[in-house]
Amino acid sequence: MTSAQILPILTYPDPRLHKVAKPVAAAAGLEPRIQQLVADMLATMYDAQGIGLAATQVDVHERLIVIDVSEERNAPLVLINPEILWASPEKVKGDEGCLSVPGVYDGVERSTSVRIKALDDKGASREIEADGLLAVCIQHEMDHLMGKVFVEYLSPLKRTRIKSKMAKAEREAAGQR
Repeated sequence: MTSAQILPILTYPDPRLHKVAKPVAAAAGLEPRIQQLVADMLATMYDAQGIGLAATQVDVHERLIVIDVSEERNAPLVLINPEILWASPEKVKGDEGCLSVPGVYDGVERSTSVRIKALDDKGASREIEADGLLAVCIQHEMDHLMGKVFVEYLSPLKRTRIKSKMAKAEREAAGQR
C-alpha cells in the first residue's frame, strides 16, 4: 500500500453526490484497493477536520464509510456495506454539517440510536450499537451511500439558498485559480 493521499471532496450540488453506491464485493474488504481507499479516506477526513466521510463524497460509488468521533481523533471506524438493522423511534433534531457542503449547518431530525451490521477493514462482520453523535454520524454517512445529502431534509427555500451560496463559492474559487 502506498502512503495515504488527500482526495478531492465533491461539493453540493455536484450530481455525483446523488449516485447510489454499490456494495463492495464480499472479499474486497481485504483487497489492497479497498485498504488504500480506506487509508486515503481517513487522511482526507482528518485533513478536512471532519468526523465522517462516505466513499460517495470522494467520487467512489461503493458502500464504504469512515468515521472518527473521538476527541483525540485516534479511533477510526471503518464500515463496509453497512446496513441499519434497527433505528430507535425516538428522534432528536441537531445541527449537522457536511464536508460536501462546507460552511453550512442546519437542523436535521435523526434517530437517537441505531444498530448496524457492517464489515470492518479486516473483512470481519460486526454489529455496532450506537447512540448520540456516533448514531447521527452513521445515519448521515449512510444517506450519502443512498445518494442523499443532508440539505435535502431542509425546506426547498433553504436548499435553493445553499445551492446559490455553493455556486458562488465555486465561481470565486475558479476565479482565484
